[in-house]
Amino acid sequence: MQRTLGTCYYPEHWPRETWEEDARRMAEAGLTWVRIGEFAWSRLEPEEGRFDWDWLDDAIAVLGAAGLRVVLGTPTATPPRWVVDKHPDMLAVDEQGRPRKFGSRRHYCFSHQGYLGECRRIVTELARRYGRNPHVAAWQTDNEYGCHDTILSYSDAARAGFRDWLAQRYQSVDALNRAWGNVFWSMEYDRFDQVDLPNLTVTEPNPAHVLAFRRFSSDQVVRFNRVQVDILRAHTDAPLIHNYMGRITDFDHFKVGADLDVASWDSYPLGFLEDRVGAPPERQRAYARQGDPDFQAFHHDLYRAVGRGRWWVMEQQPGPVNWAPYNPAPLPGMVRLWSWEAFAHGAEAVCYFRWRQAPFAQEQMHAGLLRPDSAEAPGLAEARQVAAELAEAPEVVPHRARVALVFDYDADFAWAVQPHGRGLSYFGLVFDTYRALRRAGLSIDILPPDPDALEGYAAIFAPGLMHMAAPFKAALAESDALVVAGPRSGARDLDMAIPEGLPPGLPGADLRVARVESLRPDMPVPLSGGGHVLHYREELEGRLDTIIAAEDGAPFAVHAGGHLYLAGWGDEDALDRVIAWVCDKTGIEVLTLPEGVRVRDTGTERFWFNYSDRHAATPAGPIPPAGVLRRPRA
Repeated sequence: MQRTLGTCYYPEHWPRETWEEDARRMAEAGLTWVRIGEFAWSRLEPEEGRFDWDWLDDAIAVLGAAGLRVVLGTPTATPPRWVVDKHPDMLAVDEQGRPRKFGSRRHYCFSHQGYLGECRRIVTELARRYGRNPHVAAWQTDNEYGCHDTILSYSDAARAGFRDWLAQRYQSVDALNRAWGNVFWSMEYDRFDQVDLPNLTVTEPNPAHVLAFRRFSSDQVVRFNRVQVDILRAHTDAPLIHNYMGRITDFDHFKVGADLDVASWDSYPLGFLEDRVGAPPERQRAYARQGDPDFQAFHHDLYRAVGRGRWWVMEQQPGPVNWAPYNPAPLPGMVRLWSWEAFAHGAEAVCYFRWRQAPFAQEQMHAGLLRPDSAEAPGLAEARQVAAELAEAPEVVPHRARVALVFDYDADFAWAVQPHGRGLSYFGLVFDTYRALRRAGLSIDILPPDPDALEGYAAIFAPGLMHMAAPFKAALAESDALVVAGPRSGARDLDMAIPEGLPPGLPGADLRVARVESLRPDMPVPLSGGGHVLHYREELEGRLDTIIAAEDGAPFAVHAGGHLYLAGWGDEDALDRVIAWVCDKTGIEVLTLPEGVRVRDTGTERFWFNYSDRHAATPAGPIPPAGVLRRPRA
């Protein structure tokens, strides 16, 4: 697989006389891909029905003449003012019933039929004009679905769409009442058009109602994306891509990705450190110029799964960003490290955002590969170094890991509806598990909750899967892998009710969760032998082979029916003990790594990455701060 670099460019932002020089410099830096057009609707169609293609024709020709390949974005993330004037009710509405205004981006509701029609029209025009253009080698649909909390909309259009979705799903209102338990608090309906959106209720709405609305909202994104995909497929054979975001879980990326050829994501390690990782302050300080050692890798593995093996980084941070609580510059070498880490996890391309820093509007403090005066910014030298190394390096050979981690967007919906404790989330539980696996020096494959995806692994971790469909439970039971489940696995049925027979309902396991409690942050439960239970604790019944117990004697990790079940959310020491036990049972090699050092295995090599700001001694040799080593695998 050829590995390539690229950048994101906005020719409409710059004087025409700079385009050839920009293209020449991009090619000389070793870049291959240039993404354009995803925010350019107002320049493509200044008023309804009047198109201006000349500038885009010219830009594509200039880039292509320099040997660059274009990723053309559909511009539906930024509808121009005239579209909003034509459809004033197309704006999303927040949970408090307030419309979101024009003046930035992503100002639309996925459920609005009029806006969907406008999207069909502009995408069709783009596809007809550029679908067979030899320089347009890939397409991006929209931009960053879900960014800025834009999936859940409480608009009139969403209300009408939700009622139709419910009627199709449940067929009768009696079936909906039974599934949701609407006998509680006299919430029963006589007709689907009585069902409102689950906001502005006196106290919390029915969790089944909220979960249904989240699933509906996710399906609206899938539908919106599929409309564009179907149009593009009729006009181009180039691969279709969407650029997802880190820790955006309000829609099912696997379902969107099923319609696309490649998954990509936008990687901002320093921005995400303060904004989305959730690390304590001392860890944020330690990695302020490097980013979290595991957050990027988690998303690399996640989007490799979403793309069914094909994935890119569509936007890679090359310097300070403008939108995080604090915006430091990267430690020298980190742009190179982030790029190589993506390739080690199987990326086909890494594209830097952006080519030149903008001197105007919202992102003028967002660094690019060039400064606003076109002088080189520090990130360009590191990108050029990566390009030179790619030209000399052997191919990265794909590799199936021995350990898999299941990630389920529907489980995240359910946890968001009923976290049972302040600040608790499914993403947090899964990410803590991923961190622990990486601390042990393991490479991980992330999987969807698909019964057909489980073969070939020695160990499968599936924490927190609130609803587990019967086929998936059966596949776990039949798997040759050691399966690690819990807490909250199988805790609810499809419609958010506690299942008969009590959770987790794992086949062949005499195991029941009798009671659940969430814990205050200042009340961790100590475990015998080290570690603590945090956040969430379950009391178990059944025939239990206890592997790790709390100091009060209650089981924490139990072996039952071939599964290892965790009756709580373990801290780092607890999870390290669990993983050591699992690896001992399955013969998986565990490494002792210095702080901040991580490894990733490919088919032929082992990559070592030093996220710390100190030299690190490793079995592969010393690694400088922000350093990368690649060694043949034994």
